[in-house]
Amino acid sequence: MEFDFLSPLDRQGRDALAVDVIPIPGAQIRPGFSRLPMWVADMNFPTLPAIPEAIIRRASHPAYGYFLPSDDYYNAILRWHQTRNGVSGLERRHIGYENGVLGGLLSALQVLCAPGGKVLLHSPTYIGFTKSLERYGCSIVQSPLRQDGQGVWRMDYDDMEEKLKAHSIHAAILCSPHNPCGRVWTGEELERAMDLFRKYDVYVISDEIWSDLTLGSHRHIPTQSVSPDARQRTVALYAPSKTFNLAGLVGAYHIVYNDYLRERMEQCSARSHYNEMNVLSMHALIAAYSDAGGRWVDELRQVLGENVDYAVDFIRARFPGVTLAKPEGTYMLFLDCEEWCRQNSKSLDELLRAGVSVGVIWQDGRPFHGPWSIRMNLALPHPLVREAFDRLERYVFHPSVG
Repeated sequence: MEFDFLSPLDRQGRDALAVDVIPIPGAQIRPGFSRLPMWVADMNFPTLPAIPEAIIRRASHPAYGYFLPSDDYYNAILRWHQTRNGVSGLERRHIGYENGVLGGLLSALQVLCAPGGKVLLHSPTYIGFTKSLERYGCSIVQSPLRQDGQGVWRMDYDDMEEKLKAHSIHAAILCSPHNPCGRVWTGEELERAMDLFRKYDVYVISDEIWSDLTLGSHRHIPTQSVSPDARQRTVALYAPSKTFNLAGLVGAYHIVYNDYLRERMEQCSARSHYNEMNVLSMHALIAAYSDAGGRWVDELRQVLGENVDYAVDFIRARFPGVTLAKPEGTYMLFLDCEEWCRQNSKSLDELLRAGVSVGVIWQDGRPFHGPWSIRMNLALPHPLVREAFDRLERYVFHPSVG
């Protein structure tokens, strides 16, 4: 490989949430076990080398005053979406900066939904959506995803239609690819959903932050590309942060073709001047969305795919009572541990603490609306993934666990 995805990344003392926090109350790591951060959705790989090089070059100039986004910034985004997603007709005016995808979500909600209004979401649900909507004062209406006979998560279009009619909903959030379930929606699935939203005059906020991280033969289809109506009905949100591990720099962007929606969003976000780009995040994006960045992502997808294959096969073979759908995108697993807990007379809290006790820092899935679920991050070097599952087998899921 051209890039290094095998060397462990030492993040101690680097202000890293993933290694400084244990998200399970009351859990502690036993002596003798190293910490394997496998919870919050960032990666334990060094980013594309061109990114810190670009940041250092810009930081070496001793002026950090007000600035304007450069042509290179917009051109990088245009080129990336054309080459990676086959997008045509995207222009600079359709692109706008956002302080994170959730910031863009709130800007869009100010246009589409008054406080107290109802918003349709699929469940399991990304916890950031839940918290943002609750803080904004929106009422969440959940439409559960269903697993088919092969365990693949599917939208329940009948349930969606029933909820849209019963609650007079005119705003929905779509997560594509889906977090935490890992589904990469097909064109047919997106077309059917968008036809339903058109029928009931529902505007859509499509979180596509995971769009670069599809696995195997799965490919991301932008929601706005499935029909002329979807193009005008959708606010799409993107960022390089998940792809290149840049969440700490902050910097997302929207793509909005509908002039009215875009102008209203820009007015909302400009009210308090909070939505201002960081000059270093601008240069990071330009470096990320380069030819080298494309090669880096292609290698990353291969590494993540190997991690997912190993983890899913291991769990299915050696953790009886634990079920999961194999992710088609993202680097997250969403485990259903209900049967294992019942068979072993353990609560989910006990299972979560047992994993942390041997250094496997994983995440409670209940805030994502998975009542017996654990969310697990596989974006770390493959030897560490193997180490994590070896510990889980020997000390946590083995029948003699006590």
